Amino acid sequence: MNPRRIKGQSVVITGAASGIGEALALAFAARGAHLLLADINAAGLERVAAAARLAGATCHVMVVDTGSEEAVFELASHALQTMGGTDFLINNAGVGLVAPVQSIQSGDAQWLMNINFWGVVHGCRAFLPQLRERPDAVVVNMSSIFAMVSLPTQSMYNASKAAVRAFSDSLRLELSGTSVSVLCVHPGGIKTEIANNSRVGDVSMIANTPQEMRKTFSRLALTTPEQTALKIVQAIEKRRTRLLVGHDAMVMDWMSRLFPARASRWSNAFGQWLRARAQLRSERRRKNAPRP
Repeated sequence: MNPRRIKGQSVVITGAASGIGEALALAFAARGAHLLLADINAAGLERVAAAARLAGATCHVMVVDTGSEEAVFELASHALQTMGGTDFLINNAGVGLVAPVQSIQSGDAQWLMNINFWGVVHGCRAFLPQLRERPDAVVVNMSSIFAMVSLPTQSMYNASKAAVRAFSDSLRLELSGTSVSVLCVHPGGIKTEIANNSRVGDVSMIANTPQEMRKTFSRLALTTPEQTALKIVQAIEKRRTRLLVGHDAMVMDWMSRLFPARASRWSNAFGQWLRARAQLRSERRRKNAPRP
């Protein structure tokens, strides 16, 4: 099967003001795609759009809250008006919520599900009519390795990403025989700002403070947004339907397949071991520090 063409294609990316979305925008710009970038962060959008235009891309922007069905349908209309339709839809926007189930605020849970899951659903429903008019279209839905392996305090995030995975699998079957394919992406730890921008409750199960939690995430996130974007673009070109990003994602996927009843427990135990190790190193540094 011939590689899918990128140059000249019209690409819509949500969550494009930073992280993986920003890296995807610049990767597509470098390959000659036409862009419509969406995010709730207006300043970030303009910054990324300016960089994409410097790379020679035609780039439009629209401030969008992907948790709003009406706003996402307006984005689809804007894509028709500005680009004549969409070839690739990248449902990338996502947020985090860290809190044990018993103390989760319902408003926070709904906020996360509205963006992480319903934003994907809204995007697919809004754009499918125009995607089906294109000769070789793609929907890219951003899930996570945490669709397969769960961790404490991540219940809503885990649930949203598992929902994206199941939704994408069903949508792919519904679109079988059409010109639209579905790629579901499962990143592991990616060096983005999602941990810093997450809503945070009680983190005592995984860290002593929110600051420690964010430092741990930064230490464990080994893959850059640029590496992730390259993998996604290559997966689109190769017509893949499933993509794991990062060695950590590959290991956890392997564990979930071979040991489905134990994979989450083992992943949590490994995280606790890393936490204890970091605390021990911190104590040693404090003891060895010169006294005033």
